[in-house]
Amino acid sequence: MPTDPRRRRAALHVRSQEDAAPPARRKTPITPDRITDAALQVIAAEGYDALTIRRVAAVLGTGPSSLYAHIVNKDDLDDLLIGRLYAEIVLPEPDPAVWRRQLLDVYAQMRDQYLKYPGVSRAAMAVVSTHLETLRIGEGLLAILLAGGLEAQTAAWVLDALTLYVNGYALERSLVQQRRQHHDDDWVLSREELVSRLSALPADRFPHTRSHAVELTSGAGHDRFDFTLSLILDNLTRH
Repeated sequence: MPTDPRRRRAALHVRSQEDAAPPARRKTPITPDRITDAALQVIAAEGYDALTIRRVAAVLGTGPSSLYAHIVNKDDLDDLLIGRLYAEIVLPEPDPAVWRRQLLDVYAQMRDQYLKYPGVSRAAMAVVSTHLETLRIGEGLLAILLAGGLEAQTAAWVLDALTLYVNGYALERSLVQQRRQHHDDDWVLSREELVSRLSALPADRFPHTRSHAVELTSGAGHDRFDFTLSLILDNLTRH
């Protein structure tokens, strides 16, 4: 197995991790899987902002240098994280008759994976991953779009737009949830309080906001998520 971390990580992109070196007799060895487990543990408890190589090393009871024998840097760890989350996503066999529903289902799975770990969707932004699981999901989504009759160029850009929206949506939901955990933080208002404040705005300066405060704050669960993805896909259908 390659000793250089970069070569080691490159090898993980083209083969299974099942071929890892045998475990030591007395001490459980540090592996990419254990590093990923520890990183997700940190994020679940403290949020993505708390994730550092040093913090992960502390969870594993070792020093940062032990991790660098298996990962290149923080970006490399991000790649492992997203690959682990994407491994849980189930892809359907592309069906031209229900391709829109299939697309929405896969992206809902992606959203739910992100929301388990506050802020982790940031790890998927501004990076082109070569992790096999990430590539598997990209391949599956592209296949669904092509089955829906889209041209390859259009499908590629739609894939980018939808994925970016899901990443951003999950990040915002995570940030709001984290702020709600701070009981002395009044930044996050209840819907009732927000409607009350918007309805009390001066009518001469904010006539529309005041009149439509209920509509502006409407939606429960993931209603807005479903609306936005459907809006994009409906436009594609009309086009």
